[in-house]
Amino acid sequence: MSDIGAKNKFDPMSDIWTKIKMKQDYFSANNIKYIDYKDIEILKKFLNPNGRIMNHKRTGVTAKNQRQLTTAVKYARFLGLLPFVAK
Repeated sequence: MSDIGAKNKFDPMSDIWTKIKMKQDYFSANNIKYIDYKDIEILKKFLNPNGRIMNHKRTGVTAKNQRQLTTAVKYARFLGLLPFVAK
């Protein structure tokens, strides 16, 4: 068994790690400290075309801001500012 051409998958210099880009948190990049449920244009950026909330791995939002985002979206849906389901 020879591993001459094989790379360790956890090697930081391997090709798999050079292709990964870290996404920056939208809210900390724009200095937004409070995610407001009334700011519909920002909330729509984090919804997919079906009206569902996108996960933090896709958007790059931190876990703390993802929880605040979820609460704001749910509150905006309850007040009728955002749809529950988009057609």
